[in-house]
Amino acid sequence: MAANIIDPITEGLKAGWQHIDASKLENDQHFEADVVIVGTGAGGGTAAEILTQAGLKVIMVEAGPLKSSSDFNMEERRAYPDLYQQAAAMKTADKGIGIFQGRSVGGSTTVNWTTSIRTPEQALAFWAQEKSVKGLSSESLLPWFEKMETRLNISEWQFQPNRNNAALKEGCEKLGWEYTVIKRNVKGCWNTGYCGMGCPVNAKQSMLVTTIPSALEQGAQLISNAKITDLQHKADKVTGLTARAPLASGHGATLTFKAKHYILSAGALHTPTILMRANTPDPYQLLGKTFLHPTLLSGSIFDKQIDGHSGAPQSIYSDEFVWRDGAAGELGYKLEVPPIHPVLIASKTIGYGRSHAELMTQFNNLQVMIALVRDGYSAQSPGGQVRLTDTGFALDYPLQKPFWDAARRAFATMAELQFAAGANAVLPINDGVGKQLNWQQAKQTIATMDIGLLKTIVASAHVMGGCAMGEDKTLSMVNSEGSSHYFENLSVMDGSMFPTSLGANPQLSIYAIVARNATLLAERLKPSVKV
Repeated sequence: MAANIIDPITEGLKAGWQHIDASKLENDQHFEADVVIVGTGAGGGTAAEILTQAGLKVIMVEAGPLKSSSDFNMEERRAYPDLYQQAAAMKTADKGIGIFQGRSVGGSTTVNWTTSIRTPEQALAFWAQEKSVKGLSSESLLPWFEKMETRLNISEWQFQPNRNNAALKEGCEKLGWEYTVIKRNVKGCWNTGYCGMGCPVNAKQSMLVTTIPSALEQGAQLISNAKITDLQHKADKVTGLTARAPLASGHGATLTFKAKHYILSAGALHTPTILMRANTPDPYQLLGKTFLHPTLLSGSIFDKQIDGHSGAPQSIYSDEFVWRDGAAGELGYKLEVPPIHPVLIASKTIGYGRSHAELMTQFNNLQVMIALVRDGYSAQSPGGQVRLTDTGFALDYPLQKPFWDAARRAFATMAELQFAAGANAVLPINDGVGKQLNWQQAKQTIATMDIGLLKTIVASAHVMGGCAMGEDKTLSMVNSEGSSHYFENLSVMDGSMFPTSLGANPQLSIYAIVARNATLLAERLKPSVKV
C-alpha cells in the first residue's frame, strides 16, 4: 500500500506497546493481571479499552496473529490464510454450510464488511419474554449504541451505493419493498471494496485500530498466537488459564495466566468449547447451542458492468421479509449483497469446468444477492450444536424442512428483485439449475427445483450463541450482565451471549451490550483492586 499510510500498530510497537508473539517464545511463561481477556474481536476489544480506562491491569490473549495495514495487500490468497479461521474454508460437520470467521487480532472486526445495525426491537422483546433477559431494551441500550457509534464513527454511508448494492435498492423501489441505507464504522474510507481482506488504509474502525491501540496505550498487554487450551477452576472460581503457542512455528511454548477476573471473548465457537474442554458446569446442556443466519445466494447477469469488487461492500439492506410473520412465525430473511471477489465467488457458485469458466468470464457483469435466514426463534429452527472432537471441535447444524421452505421463498424473492432491477438472467446458486431468463421462468423453476444439503450453497458470516445470557439458569449460562451463573470471577462478552440470532449483522449489538456490561464490571472490580 502507499508508503504514506501510517500503520498505528507498527508505530505503537515502536513506541513501546507491550506485545508478545507467543510463536516466537523459546521458554514457557507465566502472566498475572487484574483481568485476562481471551479474544480481541468486537467483545474483547471493547472490554479491553473500558477496563484499562478504569485503571485495571489487562492482558489480551489472541489465538491468531497480529496483522495490520502494513500486511494488508488486498489479495485473497494472502488474506484468507492470514485473517480467517481455517483459511476461510471452515464448514459445519456435514459440509453443508461454509463459515467465515476472523482469526487475528481484531477478530472478525478486522475482516467484516462494516455493516453496523442496532439490535432489532423484535429480538430484544423476544429475549425478554422468552429467554429471561433483563435490562436490555431499545431504550436502555440507546446510550450504549450512541456511545459506540460515536467511538467507532458509525454513520450512514453518504456516497452512492456501488452497482451491486444499487441493484438491491432499485429492485426494492420497483417492487415497493422497504430498504435502508447502511451505517458503516469507517473514517476517511477510500471506497475500495476490499474490507474483507483487512483495510489497507485503516479507514475501517475495527478493534485493530481503535480500542486495542487505546488499551495498549494505557498499559494493557497483548499476546498473539496463543490459543487457550485449558481453563482451571475450583468450586465457584476460575483459578487460571493455560495457552499454547503453535508448534509449527517454534518451541510451542506453554503460557499460564492468573487474574482476579477472566473474560471469554473468543467468539461463538471458541468461547463455549473452552468451557466444554474444562468440564465446567452445564447442567441444562446449553453450551454450544449455535445460530448462524444460514444464508442463500442468488447470482444475476446484467448488460452493464456491475464491478461488485469495487466500492463499499454493503451499503443497502432490506428487512421487508425478516420479521413479516413475527419473531416465532415462518422463518424470515434479511436481504443484502456480498462483495464480489474472484476466489470468494468462484468458491460459492456452482458448476464445473466449462459452465463455471463461462460464468467467471462474466465476472464484471455479475450481481449477487444474499438472504440471511433468521434462526433460533422457534422449534422450527433450533440452531446447531458445537461439540468437542479429538482434534478440536465440530459444529452440527442440521438444515431442516422449515429452513428449506424459507430458502425456496428467499430464492424467489431474490430472483424477482434482480429481474426488477434489470437483470438479463438470474442464477439461483443451487446445483442443477441453469440461468433463468425471466421472472416467470425463474418462479416456476424455483418452485420445483431440488434443493437440499450439498445441492444448495449455504454460507454464514454470523456465528452467534453458544453461551446464552439470561436470568433463568435453565435457559442461560451467564446473566444479562455477562457474569457466569457458575463462577463468580468469569464473564462472557462476545456474540456467544446471544440467546438467538439477531436478524441483523451482529457487530454493533456486541459493541453496545459489551460496553454496558464491561462498564458494570469495571465498577464492581475497581474498589477491590490495588493498581
